[in-house]
Amino acid sequence: MSERKKIAAIVTEYFAGSHADVILSKFIHGFATDGGLVAPRVELASLYIDQLSDQDIGVATASMHGIPIHISIAKALTLGGQDLAVDGVLLIGEHGDYAWNEKEQQLFPRKYFMEQICGVMACSGRGIPVFVDKHLSYNWHDACWMVDRAAALDTPLMAGSSLPMAWRNPWLEHALETPIDAAVAVGFSGLDSYGFHMLEVLQCMVERRAGGETGVAAVTCLEGDAVWRAAEAGNWSRELAEAACGAIEAKPDGLMEAHCDAPVVMLVEYRDGMQATGLMLNGYIHDIAYAARIGAETVATEFYAQGHGSDVDGPHAHFSYLSLNLEEMFITKVPAYPVQRTLLVSGILEAALTSRHEGGRRLETPWLDVVYTASDDIPWRPRGPRPTGACLQWRRPSV
Repeated sequence: MSERKKIAAIVTEYFAGSHADVILSKFIHGFATDGGLVAPRVELASLYIDQLSDQDIGVATASMHGIPIHISIAKALTLGGQDLAVDGVLLIGEHGDYAWNEKEQQLFPRKYFMEQICGVMACSGRGIPVFVDKHLSYNWHDACWMVDRAAALDTPLMAGSSLPMAWRNPWLEHALETPIDAAVAVGFSGLDSYGFHMLEVLQCMVERRAGGETGVAAVTCLEGDAVWRAAEAGNWSRELAEAACGAIEAKPDGLMEAHCDAPVVMLVEYRDGMQATGLMLNGYIHDIAYAARIGAETVATEFYAQGHGSDVDGPHAHFSYLSLNLEEMFITKVPAYPVQRTLLVSGILEAALTSRHEGGRRLETPWLDVVYTASDDIPWRPRGPRPTGACLQWRRPSV
């Protein structure tokens, strides 16, 4: 086998159970999958940590495994030299002591990190694959800049979270060109952090509809009693929402209203006329699910993520499947899915939070004219309803 490709990790914070931990641990120790533990084919060669907290395990982990920690992003990419010396970058800008804005978005420095990465690539005259964890950015301008700058540097770019790589119960994947009439995704937790997950689940399904992705014309975000009134007015489908919730294994008895003191709904109007809904149901569910109407048929599935951060040393094996797809990109230079999916989700979420901040007004979004075709298949994904095998057995070794 030829020399393994070298990967630099640029992270905001690195503590047990953080995104840095549950991703980088796979590139160090191996990827726990339903079929067994898969050995890494690339080498984690350098690390930059922006903030060292009292909970930090990054320094000890790097020391134990001989991974140099550099004082700057540029040094991490050049391995302490002058020119680009790695073959791929993991940009994990999640967690840390960063400010929030009035729309309740945390201002992670993902675009700033990307500027540093692109600066090194531009000066070295070559682009390398980059992954950006979760949102591209909290604002549309910066998200677009990141995609455009990567394209200008001939840099393969992936972004997003592990949720599209989670277990689905029952298995559901729309064939490309499926005539989806309407769709709902349900989720929980914070609007900025988990609202992204919920919308990404929605988008990874509806992007496969007939005609492909056309972009979004308008977004409205409502909260509290206005959510239920919008359902009564026919602005979102109670039937589809109940079908999505019906796919979730762990939830209490009774109606969603009985458990949700502060529901939030995001009404997404696509440019081709399709109507979709994102519904945040804190207090009722602790998983994410999806339902769609296709002609006279309703289909639904639960997206099951292992652990939800409750077991900090556990496998979190949905990140294994995400990381295996990232490794595939580092080796082949071919992203597993278009970065435009994450670009559009980032824009929908920002628009929804703006709508909410402005009292729930309908926000027309002519800038969300994102057009793309979904990938026909993803190289690495679980196909069962729940984790099995090594996904239940692997533990992060002590540092």
